[in-house]
Amino acid sequence: MAVYTEVSDEELQAFIAGYDLGNVLSFKGIAEGVENTNYLVRTEAGPHILTLYEKRVREEDLPFFLGLMEHLAASGLACPVPVRDREGQMLREVAGRPAAIITFLDGLWVRRPSTEHCAALGETLARLHLAGQTFSMTRPNALSVTGWRPLYDASGARADEIVDGLHEELGRELDELEAKWPTDLPQGIIHADLFPDNVFFLGRDVSGVIDFYFACNDALAYDIAICLNAWCFEVDAAFNITKARALLRAYTYVRPFSKEEFDALPILARGAAMRFLLTRVYDWLNTSSDALVRPKDPNEYVRKLRFHRGVTSTREYGLGE
Repeated sequence: MAVYTEVSDEELQAFIAGYDLGNVLSFKGIAEGVENTNYLVRTEAGPHILTLYEKRVREEDLPFFLGLMEHLAASGLACPVPVRDREGQMLREVAGRPAAIITFLDGLWVRRPSTEHCAALGETLARLHLAGQTFSMTRPNALSVTGWRPLYDASGARADEIVDGLHEELGRELDELEAKWPTDLPQGIIHADLFPDNVFFLGRDVSGVIDFYFACNDALAYDIAICLNAWCFEVDAAFNITKARALLRAYTYVRPFSKEEFDALPILARGAAMRFLLTRVYDWLNTSSDALVRPKDPNEYVRKLRFHRGVTSTREYGLGE
C-alpha cells in the first residue's frame, strides 16, 4: 500500500470544486507507487488521478514536472496532462500536501516485456527526447555521477551485509566511473526512471508514459542506458540481446546516435546500474521494517553492474551488427 496521506470526503469535495470537472462520483487509493500518494477520482467529467506529493519530492521541483508533462502532451507524446483549475493553476493543496489532478490514461504496464514492447519503448523514448528539446525549464540530475559518492559513503561498509565484499567492489567501480564518465554528449530532458511500470501499453502499442518525478536535464544516451537495465534483462539476470537490439534500433531510427553516444553506451549502462544499485543499497539498509513500501533487492543490480563491466563495445548490445 502506497497511500501515505489520507484524504477525507470533505477535503476531496472542496478540492475538486475548484475545477470544471463536475461532481465526484467515487474515489479510491492506488496501491502502486513509491514516492507519492495517488487516488483514482471519478467525476462527471470522467476518471482522473489525484496526486499528493510527499516529502521525498521537493515542492520547488513541481512546476518543472507538471510543466514538462503539459509540454510533452502538447507535442504529441502520450502522457498524463495536469488539469488546470478555474484560475489556471496546475498545483494546489489538499490534506496539507501539494497536489495536482492529472488526466487518466488507459492501458497496463507489462511485467514481462516482449521484443515488440522494447521496440515500441525505443521509439517513444526517442520522441520524448526530441519533444523535450523545446522545453524551456531545466532541472539538474541530482542522481547522476556526482551524486553517487554521497550515497556510497552513506551506506559505507554496511553494504557487505548485502553481499560480502560489496563495499570494496562499489568503491573500485565508483572510482572508475568518476574517472571515465563522458561529459560532452548531447544533452536534453530525460525521464531518468523509465522502468516498465512507468509505461502503459494497449496490446503492443505504448498508450502512455507516466511518473516524470525524476525527470531532469542530462545526457540523452544516459536515459537509453537506464532502459537497457530496466527492460533487457530476464528474471534469471540473463541479458536479452534481442530485446536490446530492438530497443536501440527503434530509438536510432527516430533519433540517430552520434559517434560519441554510440561509443559511450557501455560506460553509461554501467553508470545506470550503479545509480540504481546505490539507491537500493541505501534503502535496503535504512528502511524500517514497518514502512509502507518494501525496499527492492539490491542483488538484481549487482548482477547487472557486473554484466556491463564486461561489455567493451556497444555492438555487444546488438547495435551495429
